[in-house]
Amino acid sequence: MTDRSGLVALVDDDADLLHATKQLLELAGFTVAALDAAEAALGVVDGNFEGVVVSDIRMPGMNGLQLFDRIKAIDPDIPVILVTGHGDVDLAVAALKDGVYDFIPKPYAGDRLVEALKRASEKRRLVMENRRLREVAAQAADGLPLIGEAPAIRRLRETLRQIADMDVDVLVEGETGTGKEVVADLLHRWGRRRAKPFVALNCGALPETVIESELFGHEAGAFTGAQRRRIGRIEHSSGGTLFLDEIESMPPALQVKLLRVLETRSVTPLGSNETRRVDLRVVAATKVDLGRPDRRGDFREDLYFRLNVVTLLIPPLRERRGDIPMLFGHFLGKASERFGRPVAKVNAAVSDHLQSHAWPGNVRELAHFADRVALGLGPDDETKVVPTRLPEPEATLPERVGLYEAELIRDALRDHGGDVRSAIDALGVPRKTFYDKLKRYGIAASEFRNGGDQDAHPIRGSI
Repeated sequence: MTDRSGLVALVDDDADLLHATKQLLELAGFTVAALDAAEAALGVVDGNFEGVVVSDIRMPGMNGLQLFDRIKAIDPDIPVILVTGHGDVDLAVAALKDGVYDFIPKPYAGDRLVEALKRASEKRRLVMENRRLREVAAQAADGLPLIGEAPAIRRLRETLRQIADMDVDVLVEGETGTGKEVVADLLHRWGRRRAKPFVALNCGALPETVIESELFGHEAGAFTGAQRRRIGRIEHSSGGTLFLDEIESMPPALQVKLLRVLETRSVTPLGSNETRRVDLRVVAATKVDLGRPDRRGDFREDLYFRLNVVTLLIPPLRERRGDIPMLFGHFLGKASERFGRPVAKVNAAVSDHLQSHAWPGNVRELAHFADRVALGLGPDDETKVVPTRLPEPEATLPERVGLYEAELIRDALRDHGGDVRSAIDALGVPRKTFYDKLKRYGIAASEFRNGGDQDAHPIRGSI
Protein backbone atom coordinates (compact mmCIF):
# COMPACT_ATOMS: atom_id res chain seq x y z
CA MET A 1 0.00 0.00 0.00
CA THR A 2 1.36 3.40 -0.95
CA ASP A 3 0.76 6.85 0.45
CA ARG A 4 -2.07 7.11 -2.07
CA SER A 5 -4.14 4.71 0.05
CA GLY A 6 -6.00 7.79 1.13
CA LEU A 7 -8.34 8.99 3.80
CA VAL A 8 -11.16 6.94 5.31
CA ALA A 9 -14.05 8.25 7.42
CA LEU A 10 -14.95 5.16 9.48
CA VAL A 11 -18.36 5.30 11.19
CA ASP A 12 -19.56 2.71 13.75
CA ASP A 13 -21.26 2.99 17.11
CA ASP A 14 -19.53 -0.18 18.37
CA ALA A 15 -16.46 1.22 20.13
CA ASP A 16 -14.49 -2.04 20.13
CA LEU A 17 -15.17 -2.78 16.45
CA LEU A 18 -14.41 0.83 15.55
CA HIS A 19 -11.04 0.65 17.30
CA ALA A 20 -10.10 -2.72 15.78
CA THR A 21 -11.08 -1.68 12.25
CA LYS A 22 -9.18 1.58 12.59
CA GLN A 23 -6.02 -0.33 13.50
CA LEU A 24 -6.52 -2.71 10.59
CA LEU A 25 -6.85 0.10 8.07
CA GLU A 26 -3.94 2.09 9.46
CA LEU A 27 -1.72 -0.97 9.14
CA ALA A 28 -2.84 -1.15 5.50
CA GLY A 29 -1.63 2.42 4.97
CA PHE A 30 -4.86 4.41 5.27
CA THR A 31 -5.39 7.59 7.24
CA VAL A 32 -8.48 6.93 9.35
CA ALA A 33 -10.93 9.32 11.00
CA ALA A 34 -12.80 7.09 13.50
CA LEU A 35 -16.32 8.41 14.22
CA ASP A 36 -18.88 6.89 16.57
CA ALA A 37 -21.97 8.49 14.99
CA ALA A 38 -23.25 9.42 11.55
CA GLU A 39 -23.83 13.00 12.67
CA ALA A 40 -20.10 13.28 13.46
CA ALA A 41 -19.26 12.12 9.94
CA LEU A 42 -21.16 15.07 8.45
CA GLY A 43 -18.75 17.36 10.26
CA VAL A 44 -15.84 15.71 8.42
CA VAL A 45 -17.27 15.09 4.95
CA ASP A 46 -17.78 17.99 2.55
CA GLY A 47 -17.45 18.56 -1.18
CA ASN A 48 -13.66 18.68 -0.87
CA PHE A 49 -13.38 15.44 1.08
CA GLU A 50 -10.79 13.36 -0.76
CA GLY A 51 -11.46 10.03 0.89
CA VAL A 52 -13.96 7.20 1.27
CA VAL A 53 -16.72 6.73 3.86
CA VAL A 54 -17.21 3.34 5.54
CA SER A 55 -20.32 3.12 7.69
CA ASP A 56 -22.31 0.52 9.58
CA ILE A 57 -26.00 0.52 8.64
CA ARG A 58 -27.56 -0.07 12.06
CA MET A 59 -26.77 2.85 14.36
CA PRO A 60 -28.85 4.91 16.80
CA GLY A 61 -30.04 8.26 15.53
CA MET A 62 -29.02 8.64 11.89
CA ASN A 63 -28.37 5.22 10.33
CA GLY A 64 -25.94 4.36 7.55
CA LEU A 65 -28.52 4.65 4.76
CA GLN A 66 -29.56 8.10 5.93
CA LEU A 67 -25.91 9.08 6.15
CA PHE A 68 -25.42 7.92 2.55
CA ASP A 69 -28.34 10.08 1.40
CA ARG A 70 -26.83 13.12 3.12
CA ILE A 71 -23.38 12.45 1.62
CA LYS A 72 -24.89 11.91 -1.80
CA ALA A 73 -26.47 15.37 -1.56
CA ILE A 74 -23.09 16.86 -0.63
CA ASP A 75 -21.16 15.10 -3.40
CA PRO A 76 -22.52 12.06 -5.26
CA ASP A 77 -18.97 11.06 -6.25
CA ILE A 78 -17.83 10.33 -2.68
CA PRO A 79 -17.60 6.52 -2.44
CA VAL A 80 -19.62 5.09 0.46
CA ILE A 81 -19.12 1.50 1.62
CA LEU A 82 -21.82 0.08 3.89
CA VAL A 83 -21.14 -2.63 6.45
CA THR A 84 -24.26 -4.72 6.94
CA GLY A 85 -25.64 -7.38 9.19
CA HIS A 86 -27.28 -10.46 7.69
CA GLY A 87 -30.76 -8.97 7.86
CA ASP A 88 -29.73 -5.81 6.03
CA VAL A 89 -28.52 -7.41 2.79
CA ASP A 90 -31.68 -6.52 0.87
CA LEU A 91 -31.39 -2.92 2.03
CA ALA A 92 -27.75 -2.82 0.96
CA VAL A 93 -28.50 -4.24 -2.48
CA ALA A 94 -31.14 -1.55 -2.99
CA ALA A 95 -28.61 1.05 -1.85
CA LEU A 96 -26.13 -0.22 -4.45
CA LYS A 97 -28.66 0.61 -7.15
CA ASP A 98 -28.97 4.07 -5.61
CA GLY A 99 -25.24 4.72 -5.82
CA VAL A 100 -23.56 3.10 -2.79
CA TYR A 101 -20.07 2.04 -3.90
CA ASP A 102 -20.05 -1.36 -2.16
CA PHE A 103 -21.47 -3.25 0.79
CA ILE A 104 -19.72 -5.78 3.00
CA PRO A 105 -21.78 -8.26 5.04
CA LYS A 106 -20.74 -9.15 8.59
CA PRO A 107 -18.68 -11.02 9.56
CA TYR A 108 -16.04 -10.08 6.98
CA ALA A 109 -12.36 -10.72 6.43
CA GLY A 110 -10.13 -7.69 6.84
CA ASP A 111 -8.67 -8.20 3.36
CA ARG A 112 -12.14 -7.83 1.85
CA LEU A 113 -12.56 -4.35 3.34
CA VAL A 114 -9.01 -3.30 2.47
CA GLU A 115 -9.39 -4.33 -1.20
CA ALA A 116 -12.72 -2.51 -1.50
CA LEU A 117 -11.13 0.61 -0.01
CA LYS A 118 -8.19 0.43 -2.40
CA ARG A 119 -10.53 0.50 -5.38
CA ALA A 120 -12.77 3.19 -3.90
CA SER A 121 -9.80 5.38 -2.93
CA GLU A 122 -8.37 5.17 -6.43
CA LYS A 123 -11.73 6.14 -7.89
CA ARG A 124 -12.01 9.13 -5.56
CA ARG A 125 -8.46 10.19 -6.29
CA LEU A 126 -9.16 10.25 -10.03
CA VAL A 127 -12.41 12.16 -9.51
CA MET A 128 -10.66 14.84 -7.46
CA GLU A 129 -7.73 15.01 -9.86
CA ASN A 130 -10.07 15.52 -12.81
CA ARG A 131 -11.89 18.26 -10.94
CA ARG A 132 -8.65 20.08 -10.24
CA LEU A 133 -7.61 19.73 -13.86
CA ARG A 134 -10.94 21.09 -15.06
CA GLU A 135 -10.60 24.06 -12.71
CA VAL A 136 -7.14 24.82 -14.06
CA ALA A 137 -8.33 24.26 -17.63
CA ALA A 138 -11.18 26.71 -17.08
CA GLN A 139 -8.63 29.33 -16.07
CA ALA A 140 -6.27 28.48 -18.91
CA ALA A 141 -5.30 31.60 -20.81
CA ASP A 142 -2.27 33.02 -22.53
CA GLY A 143 -1.77 35.42 -19.66
CA LEU A 144 -1.55 32.70 -17.00
CA PRO A 145 2.12 33.07 -16.03
CA LEU A 146 4.62 30.62 -14.60
CA ILE A 147 2.11 28.09 -13.31
CA GLY A 148 3.14 26.39 -10.11
CA GLU A 149 3.34 26.72 -6.35
CA ALA A 150 6.75 25.14 -5.77
CA PRO A 151 8.89 27.44 -3.57
CA ALA A 152 11.41 27.97 -6.41
CA ILE A 153 8.64 29.05 -8.81
CA ARG A 154 7.11 31.39 -6.23
CA ARG A 155 10.50 33.01 -5.65
CA LEU A 156 11.03 33.29 -9.40
CA ARG A 157 7.70 35.09 -9.87
CA GLU A 158 8.52 37.47 -7.02
CA THR A 159 11.95 38.22 -8.49
CA LEU A 160 10.47 38.87 -11.93
CA ARG A 161 8.05 41.38 -10.42
CA GLN A 162 10.91 43.12 -8.60
CA ILE A 163 13.22 43.52 -11.60
CA ALA A 164 10.69 43.87 -14.45
CA ASP A 165 11.01 47.68 -14.46
CA MET A 166 14.75 47.74 -13.90
CA ASP A 167 17.04 48.35 -16.87
CA VAL A 168 19.38 45.46 -16.09
CA ASP A 169 20.49 42.65 -18.36
CA VAL A 170 19.35 39.22 -17.20
CA LEU A 171 20.77 35.73 -17.68
CA VAL A 172 18.24 32.90 -17.49
CA GLU A 173 19.56 29.40 -16.83
CA GLY A 174 17.51 26.25 -17.22
CA GLU A 175 17.39 22.90 -18.93
CA THR A 176 15.80 22.50 -22.34
CA GLY A 177 12.02 22.88 -22.13
CA THR A 178 11.85 24.54 -18.70
CA GLY A 179 10.33 27.77 -20.04
CA LYS A 180 13.19 30.24 -20.44
CA GLU A 181 11.36 32.23 -23.12
CA VAL A 182 8.28 32.38 -20.88
CA VAL A 183 10.41 34.02 -18.20
CA ALA A 184 11.86 36.49 -20.71
CA ASP A 185 8.41 37.33 -22.02
CA LEU A 186 7.11 37.95 -18.49
CA LEU A 187 10.02 40.28 -17.75
CA HIS A 188 8.95 42.22 -20.82
CA ARG A 189 5.19 42.20 -20.22
CA TRP A 190 5.41 43.02 -16.51
CA GLY A 191 7.72 45.99 -17.03
CA ARG A 192 7.54 49.46 -18.52
CA ARG A 193 8.95 48.16 -21.84
CA ARG A 194 5.82 46.16 -22.66
CA ALA A 195 4.57 48.75 -25.19
CA LYS A 196 7.71 48.20 -27.29
CA PRO A 197 8.76 45.06 -29.21
CA PHE A 198 9.79 41.77 -27.64
CA VAL A 199 12.39 40.50 -30.11
CA ALA A 200 13.59 36.90 -29.86
CA LEU A 201 16.53 35.24 -31.61
CA ASN A 202 17.79 31.68 -31.16
CA CYS A 203 21.56 31.91 -31.44
CA GLY A 204 21.85 28.19 -32.11
CA ALA A 205 19.30 28.08 -34.92
CA LEU A 206 21.04 30.38 -37.45
CA PRO A 207 24.32 29.82 -39.33
CA GLU A 208 27.22 32.14 -38.54
CA THR A 209 26.91 33.79 -41.95
CA VAL A 210 23.34 34.91 -41.18
CA ILE A 211 23.24 35.64 -37.47
CA GLU A 212 25.48 38.74 -37.69
CA SER A 213 23.14 40.38 -40.19
CA GLU A 214 20.13 39.31 -38.12
CA LEU A 215 21.55 40.96 -35.00
CA PHE A 216 23.19 44.10 -36.36
CA GLY A 217 21.32 44.71 -39.59
CA HIS A 218 22.96 45.87 -42.82
CA GLU A 219 22.98 48.57 -45.45
CA ALA A 220 22.12 47.93 -49.09
CA GLY A 221 25.12 46.42 -50.89
CA ALA A 222 26.90 45.46 -47.66
CA PHE A 223 27.37 41.93 -49.02
CA THR A 224 26.20 39.81 -51.94
CA GLY A 225 22.41 39.60 -51.85
CA ALA A 226 21.95 42.63 -49.60
CA GLN A 227 19.71 44.52 -52.01
CA ARG A 228 18.09 46.79 -49.46
CA ARG A 229 18.73 48.21 -46.02
CA ARG A 230 17.64 46.03 -43.13
CA ILE A 231 17.17 46.89 -39.46
CA GLY A 232 18.77 44.27 -37.20
CA ARG A 233 17.16 42.62 -34.20
CA ILE A 234 19.17 44.70 -31.73
CA GLU A 235 18.03 48.00 -33.18
CA HIS A 236 14.47 46.77 -33.68
CA SER A 237 14.27 45.88 -29.97
CA SER A 238 15.25 49.40 -28.88
CA GLY A 239 12.93 50.47 -26.09
CA GLY A 240 11.75 46.89 -25.67
CA THR A 241 13.46 43.59 -24.87
CA LEU A 242 15.98 41.54 -26.86
CA PHE A 243 15.81 37.84 -25.99
CA LEU A 244 18.86 35.81 -27.04
CA ASP A 245 18.16 32.12 -26.59
CA GLU A 246 20.96 29.53 -26.46
CA ILE A 247 23.47 32.34 -26.00
CA GLU A 248 26.16 29.72 -25.41
CA SER A 249 25.89 28.83 -29.12
CA MET A 250 26.84 32.31 -30.34
CA PRO A 251 30.00 32.25 -32.49
CA PRO A 252 33.07 33.69 -30.70
CA ALA A 253 33.53 36.49 -33.25
CA LEU A 254 29.99 37.71 -32.61
CA GLN A 255 30.48 37.52 -28.86
CA VAL A 256 33.08 40.28 -29.10
CA LYS A 257 30.68 42.51 -31.04
CA LEU A 258 27.79 41.78 -28.66
CA LEU A 259 30.00 42.66 -25.70
CA ARG A 260 30.71 46.06 -27.25
CA VAL A 261 26.98 46.62 -27.86
CA LEU A 262 26.23 45.87 -24.21
CA GLU A 263 28.96 48.21 -23.02
CA THR A 264 28.20 51.14 -25.34
CA ARG A 265 24.46 50.64 -25.88
CA SER A 266 24.99 51.33 -29.56
CA VAL A 267 25.03 49.31 -32.77
CA THR A 268 26.78 49.65 -36.13
CA PRO A 269 25.00 47.87 -39.03
CA LEU A 270 27.07 45.92 -41.55
CA GLY A 271 28.28 48.15 -44.38
CA SER A 272 27.80 51.34 -42.34
CA ASN A 273 30.10 53.72 -40.50
CA GLU A 274 27.20 55.12 -38.52
CA THR A 275 26.83 54.16 -34.88
CA ARG A 276 23.25 54.22 -33.63
CA ARG A 277 22.23 54.51 -30.00
CA VAL A 278 19.80 51.88 -28.71
CA ASP A 279 17.68 51.71 -25.55
CA LEU A 280 18.57 48.13 -24.91
CA ARG A 281 17.59 45.47 -22.43
CA VAL A 282 18.99 42.00 -23.07
CA VAL A 283 17.63 38.78 -21.61
CA ALA A 284 19.95 35.91 -22.51
CA ALA A 285 19.11 32.26 -21.94
CA THR A 286 21.38 29.26 -21.62
CA LYS A 287 20.95 25.58 -20.84
CA VAL A 288 24.49 25.27 -19.43
CA ASP A 289 26.08 26.79 -16.34
CA LEU A 290 28.24 29.51 -17.89
CA GLY A 291 29.68 30.30 -14.49
CA ARG A 292 31.68 27.07 -14.61
CA PRO A 293 34.76 27.21 -16.87
CA ASP A 294 34.49 23.47 -17.60
CA ARG A 295 30.95 23.99 -18.94
CA ARG A 296 31.53 27.36 -20.63
CA GLY A 297 33.48 26.06 -23.61
CA ASP A 298 34.47 28.91 -25.94
CA PHE A 299 31.99 31.34 -24.43
CA ARG A 300 33.82 34.50 -23.39
CA GLU A 301 34.23 35.00 -19.66
CA ASP A 302 33.95 38.79 -19.97
CA LEU A 303 30.66 38.49 -21.86
CA TYR A 304 29.35 36.12 -19.18
CA PHE A 305 30.17 38.62 -16.43
CA ARG A 306 28.60 41.44 -18.48
CA LEU A 307 25.35 39.49 -18.87
CA ASN A 308 25.40 38.16 -15.33
CA VAL A 309 23.94 41.26 -13.67
CA VAL A 310 20.94 39.20 -12.55
CA THR A 311 20.81 35.43 -13.00
CA LEU A 312 17.49 33.57 -12.81
CA LEU A 313 17.47 29.80 -12.35
CA ILE A 314 14.47 27.79 -13.60
CA PRO A 315 14.18 24.41 -11.84
CA PRO A 316 13.60 21.29 -13.96
CA LEU A 317 10.19 19.69 -13.74
CA ARG A 318 11.51 16.71 -11.77
CA GLU A 319 12.34 19.12 -8.91
CA ARG A 320 8.79 20.54 -8.79
CA ARG A 321 6.69 17.43 -9.24
CA GLY A 322 3.89 18.89 -7.14
CA ASP A 323 3.24 21.40 -9.94
CA ILE A 324 2.78 18.72 -12.62
CA PRO A 325 -1.02 18.27 -12.20
CA MET A 326 -1.60 22.03 -12.32
CA LEU A 327 0.61 22.47 -15.38
CA PHE A 328 -0.95 19.48 -17.09
CA GLY A 329 -4.43 20.83 -16.46
CA HIS A 330 -3.46 24.15 -18.05
CA PHE A 331 -1.95 22.51 -21.12
CA LEU A 332 -4.85 20.07 -21.42
CA GLY A 333 -7.33 22.93 -21.41
CA LYS A 334 -5.36 24.79 -24.07
CA ALA A 335 -4.99 21.68 -26.21
CA SER A 336 -8.70 20.82 -25.94
CA GLU A 337 -9.60 24.35 -27.00
CA ARG A 338 -7.16 24.21 -29.89
CA PHE A 339 -8.42 20.84 -31.14
CA GLY A 340 -12.08 21.70 -30.56
CA ARG A 341 -12.61 18.79 -28.17
CA PRO A 342 -14.06 18.58 -24.64
CA VAL A 343 -11.47 18.44 -21.87
CA ALA A 344 -10.51 14.79 -21.53
CA LYS A 345 -10.87 12.97 -18.22
CA VAL A 346 -7.66 11.66 -16.71
CA ASN A 347 -7.66 7.89 -16.31
CA ALA A 348 -5.40 5.81 -14.10
CA ALA A 349 -2.80 5.25 -16.85
CA VAL A 350 -2.43 8.97 -17.51
CA SER A 351 -2.33 9.77 -13.80
CA ASP A 352 0.36 7.16 -13.15
CA HIS A 353 2.40 8.47 -16.08
CA LEU A 354 2.21 12.02 -14.73
CA GLN A 355 3.50 10.87 -11.36
CA SER A 356 6.13 8.33 -12.41
CA HIS A 357 7.65 9.76 -15.61
CA ALA A 358 11.00 11.56 -15.28
CA TRP A 359 10.04 14.35 -17.76
CA PRO A 360 13.52 14.88 -19.24
CA GLY A 361 11.96 17.33 -21.73
CA ASN A 362 10.50 19.30 -18.81
CA VAL A 363 7.47 21.55 -19.32
CA ARG A 364 7.65 21.32 -23.11
CA GLU A 365 7.41 17.53 -22.95
CA LEU A 366 4.48 17.79 -20.54
CA ALA A 367 2.67 20.13 -22.93
CA HIS A 368 3.14 17.67 -25.79
CA PHE A 369 1.81 14.86 -23.61
CA ALA A 370 -1.27 16.98 -22.86
CA ASP A 371 -1.77 17.35 -26.62
CA ARG A 372 -1.82 13.58 -26.99
CA VAL A 373 -4.28 13.12 -24.14
CA ALA A 374 -6.54 15.80 -25.62
CA LEU A 375 -6.52 13.79 -28.86
CA GLY A 376 -7.62 10.67 -26.98
CA LEU A 377 -4.17 9.06 -26.85
CA GLY A 378 -2.64 7.73 -23.64
CA PRO A 379 0.92 7.06 -22.45
CA ASP A 380 1.07 3.77 -24.39
CA ASP A 381 -0.25 5.29 -27.63
CA GLU A 382 2.68 7.52 -28.49
CA THR A 383 3.63 5.30 -31.43
CA LYS A 384 0.16 4.94 -32.88
CA VAL A 385 -0.43 8.22 -34.56
CA VAL A 386 1.35 7.78 -37.89
CA PRO A 387 -0.69 6.03 -40.63
CA THR A 388 0.15 2.46 -41.63
CA ARG A 389 1.08 3.81 -45.04
CA LEU A 390 2.08 7.32 -45.93
CA PRO A 391 -0.29 9.24 -48.22
CA GLU A 392 0.81 9.81 -51.77
CA PRO A 393 2.51 13.19 -52.22
CA GLU A 394 -0.31 14.36 -54.46
CA ALA A 395 -3.03 13.35 -51.98
CA THR A 396 -5.41 16.13 -50.97
CA LEU A 397 -5.73 17.34 -47.40
CA PRO A 398 -9.10 15.54 -46.89
CA GLU A 399 -7.52 12.32 -48.18
CA ARG A 400 -4.62 12.64 -45.75
CA VAL A 401 -6.95 13.42 -42.85
CA GLY A 402 -9.13 10.45 -43.79
CA LEU A 403 -6.16 8.10 -43.81
CA TYR A 404 -5.11 9.35 -40.39
CA GLU A 405 -8.66 9.06 -39.00
CA ALA A 406 -9.06 5.52 -40.32
CA GLU A 407 -5.84 4.48 -38.64
CA LEU A 408 -6.99 5.89 -35.30
CA ILE A 409 -10.22 3.90 -35.61
CA ARG A 410 -8.28 0.70 -36.38
CA ASP A 411 -6.01 1.33 -33.39
CA ALA A 412 -9.01 1.80 -31.08
CA LEU A 413 -10.62 -1.43 -32.34
CA ARG A 414 -7.32 -3.28 -32.06
CA ASP A 415 -6.72 -2.03 -28.51
CA HIS A 416 -10.21 -3.18 -27.42
CA GLY A 417 -10.26 -6.52 -29.23
CA GLY A 418 -12.93 -5.42 -31.69
CA ASP A 419 -15.33 -4.30 -28.93
CA VAL A 420 -17.25 -1.54 -30.71
CA ARG A 421 -18.69 0.02 -27.56
CA SER A 422 -15.26 0.35 -25.93
CA ALA A 423 -13.76 1.76 -29.12
CA ILE A 424 -16.55 4.35 -29.33
CA ASP A 425 -15.95 5.37 -25.71
CA ALA A 426 -12.19 5.63 -26.30
CA LEU A 427 -12.62 7.79 -29.40
CA GLY A 428 -15.37 9.93 -27.88
CA VAL A 429 -17.60 9.97 -30.97
CA PRO A 430 -21.35 9.30 -31.36
CA ARG A 431 -22.29 5.74 -32.23
CA LYS A 432 -23.84 6.69 -35.58
CA THR A 433 -20.76 8.71 -36.53
CA PHE A 434 -18.54 5.75 -35.68
CA TYR A 435 -20.52 3.36 -37.89
CA ASP A 436 -20.63 5.90 -40.70
CA LYS A 437 -16.84 6.10 -40.60
CA LEU A 438 -16.49 2.30 -40.54
CA LYS A 439 -18.54 2.19 -43.72
CA ARG A 440 -16.68 5.09 -45.32
CA TYR A 441 -13.25 3.57 -44.70
CA GLY A 442 -14.27 -0.05 -45.29
CA ILE A 443 -13.34 -1.18 -41.78
CA ALA A 444 -14.92 -4.33 -40.34
CA ALA A 445 -14.87 -4.50 -36.53
CA SER A 446 -15.05 -8.31 -36.71
CA GLU A 447 -11.54 -8.40 -38.17
CA PHE A 448 -10.15 -7.18 -34.88
CA ARG A 449 -11.74 -9.88 -32.75
CA ASN A 450 -9.98 -13.09 -31.69
CA GLY A 451 -6.55 -11.82 -32.60
CA GLY A 452 -7.40 -10.49 -36.04
CA ASP A 453 -5.36 -7.82 -37.79
CA GLN A 454 -2.17 -8.56 -35.93
CA ASP A 455 0.27 -7.34 -38.59
CA ALA A 456 2.80 -4.94 -37.16
CA HIS A 457 2.84 -1.36 -38.34
CA PRO A 458 5.64 -0.86 -40.90
CA ILE A 459 5.83 2.82 -39.89
CA ARG A 460 5.81 4.19 -36.38
CA GLY A 461 6.19 7.65 -34.99
CA SER A 462 4.87 10.11 -32.48
CA ILE A 463 3.20 13.48 -32.41
